[in-house]
Amino acid sequence: MTSRLPALFLGHGSPMTVISDVPERRAWQMLGQALPRPKAILTISAHWESHGQTLLTGQAQPPTIHDFRGFPQELFDIQYPAPGDPALAARVIALLGADQARTDRDWGFDHGTWGILRPMYPNGDIPVVAMSLDRSLSTKQHLELGRRLAPLRDEGVLLVGSGNIIHNLMLWRQLAGRIEPWAGEFRQRINTALLEGDHATLTRLEAGDEAAAKAVNSGEHYLPLLYIAGAQLAGDKVGLFNDSLDGALSMTSVLIGDITPLGALAEQD
Repeated sequence: MTSRLPALFLGHGSPMTVISDVPERRAWQMLGQALPRPKAILTISAHWESHGQTLLTGQAQPPTIHDFRGFPQELFDIQYPAPGDPALAARVIALLGADQARTDRDWGFDHGTWGILRPMYPNGDIPVVAMSLDRSLSTKQHLELGRRLAPLRDEGVLLVGSGNIIHNLMLWRQLAGRIEPWAGEFRQRINTALLEGDHATLTRLEAGDEAAAKAVNSGEHYLPLLYIAGAQLAGDKVGLFNDSLDGALSMTSVLIGDITPLGALAEQD
């Protein structure tokens, strides 16, 4: 019988993280070694947005996409040759509904996907399907899609959301090296909600909420978190790691399920 896999949200930060010797990257490497090996991986990346439907990579061999500019050639030279998994894409469509989701053959593995998977699984030998964010949906609807994906955890599929809970690049340039009160408050609010299973707070980003408006900003980096929270099942524990904050960028990451693998990270610290 396949054991239940955890669900992960990884704060991925800059593309440079994948080639830098930093605590976040080292944590991803250790998690890849400590987690049960998945049969396949489904990623929800901040860097693939759609409108009206959720899209899934449907190719047998999705391409590596370098969706950034102004970075060293070393990043552009990276290829992540993981195979696709059309059967998993079809399973996701069955779970979400054919009216909500379909396959796509134009996109591939953007840096929100390969940037975190390459340190975790450097051989690129685990099948991967990437999933888009349908920006026509509300926060509650994104959370609901995560709930529908939860059965995959019992089918050998590792769910990985890739983004950042606090992500405002314009403010980050102004505030780098500082922690503003609004950022500290929002981090504490979301961390507490995650630890307490308070999903209503995670989806409550109301007009007039200054901290949420500054932290979530354009939204795409926050939304992958809702899929992972939505996939939480009865009896799951929640562990936080990489909980750093610099200006308007946090690297806070979340493991939902069996948090035993986080012990390896604690020993590293």
